[in-house]
Amino acid sequence: MLSIKKYAAIDIGSNAVRLLISNIIEESGKPVKFKKNSLVRVPIRLGADVFINKRISEENKVRLIDTMLAFRLLMKSHKVEKYKACATSAMRESSNGRNVVDLILKKADIKIDIIGGKEEAAIIAATDLNKFIDPNKTYLYVDVGGGSTEFSIINNGKQEVSKSFKIGTVRLLNNMVEDETWAKLEKWIKKHSSDYEKLSVLGSGGNINKIFKVSGKAMGKPLTYFYLTSYYKILQSYTYEERITELELNQDRADVIIPAMRIYLSAMKWSGSKHIYVPKIGLSDGIIKSIYYDIVSSNTQ
Repeated sequence: MLSIKKYAAIDIGSNAVRLLISNIIEESGKPVKFKKNSLVRVPIRLGADVFINKRISEENKVRLIDTMLAFRLLMKSHKVEKYKACATSAMRESSNGRNVVDLILKKADIKIDIIGGKEEAAIIAATDLNKFIDPNKTYLYVDVGGGSTEFSIINNGKQEVSKSFKIGTVRLLNNMVEDETWAKLEKWIKKHSSDYEKLSVLGSGGNINKIFKVSGKAMGKPLTYFYLTSYYKILQSYTYEERITELELNQDRADVIIPAMRIYLSAMKWSGSKHIYVPKIGLSDGIIKSIYYDIVSSNTQ
């Protein structure tokens, strides 16, 4: 007996807003399969408003409402049964974030949960990381966002400790991360990685996914610290415009990719890791699986 359902995840981040629609394939006597059906990404960059002015601008409020109306229609067209919408760092810190959430519920009939760093890390942990990692090894999981980055130590397939730091690509672009915050991150990474003789980094986020694609590496193979450092220097040698025209990066990727690499390289350096694995998973994947396994509250379409 074969059953196929459709669930959706909406991730309202500091850099972009995403809608992931996945097929949930259930077949008698076989493990459930999660297959991506559609992914839509809109680079609204709420963090550029919030981290500077502490509130979402009228322009981006309208853009966000329009995006949610479009997502509502896409979910309807796909016949999505259940969905969950999560907003992270920018919405958390916005003085009018709650009002915007209420307005979206009224205008687009989409209920949004504003989640904290710990909940974000827990949802990401619900992804099938075990498919991508060696259960006998230790990893530092680094999920880079626009407003914050989540760090977790995974040892023998289990998450030992995690913490969210207000170090994100949009914050770094606007010079809003103090040296003290970097120092706290360095101390945290060194403290929690020192217990393990050998450790690799697991990287997630749109920027590391793009870097992995450019590298031409086969899925499951790691990028080296040397490769990442070299590519970092190459990117810095190009202007923003050249990264778009010559390296063919999207305009909303061409600026944030450099601060993202700084975060990944720092994590590798402070943890003593020579390799970074890129499983291509993130918050949206975690939301889908959290809905299915009833870890989080969901909404019906």
